[in-house]
Amino acid sequence: MDYRFRFDVVTSNIGFLMDGLGMTLLISFLALVVSTVIGLLIALCRRSGTRWISFPAATYCELFRDTPVLVQLFWVYYVLPVLTGVRLSAFAAVVIGLSLNSGAFLAEIFRAGIQAVPRGQIDAARVLGMRRTLTMRRIVLPQAIRIVLPPMGNDFVALIKFSSLASTFAVGEITRKATELSSFTFRPIEIFTFIALVYFFICWPLSMSIRYLERRLQVT
Repeated sequence: MDYRFRFDVVTSNIGFLMDGLGMTLLISFLALVVSTVIGLLIALCRRSGTRWISFPAATYCELFRDTPVLVQLFWVYYVLPVLTGVRLSAFAAVVIGLSLNSGAFLAEIFRAGIQAVPRGQIDAARVLGMRRTLTMRRIVLPQAIRIVLPPMGNDFVALIKFSSLASTFAVGEITRKATELSSFTFRPIEIFTFIALVYFFICWPLSMSIRYLERRLQVT
């Protein structure tokens, strides 16, 4: 094999590549926050005893969990403006699409965590006169969070990696910058090896933080 690795292509263009890192982090952060809120709300709706609330929530979860995320992003960017008349920027479409996709998975994670809390504790809170919302906030959710931390961490890591799909819509995140750089340097191996390391050093500390928090919150 006569291929000669030239990582100077990366070092000499590090500023260009790092310009996209901020966009990657911004997309990931916004999608993480929005999807967490969506997931919790949908999980609570799915547990509602009212069918006209629980059924649409269940439909939403199945729809976004059973279709490809890239197709969902295309739908939000191209189809949603046709239906609503509101034109979305590529950045907004990516954040909305990723949030909706991740929110569906988080909803199932939260629902499983809530259901894992022993029913006796909820009944005891009711006997003591605690309202349903207060019981959920003080009794159920604190215990559910401990239970769902590992799968939540997995979903967050997946969401950060899915942010690379923004490059498909010409959003200037780090994968898009790498694609542009490799197209005129013809050094995709070095460039995308570096990009893979960047994603690793974003996701790995997050995984370690989730594990640390899980140990701290673990019931002994």
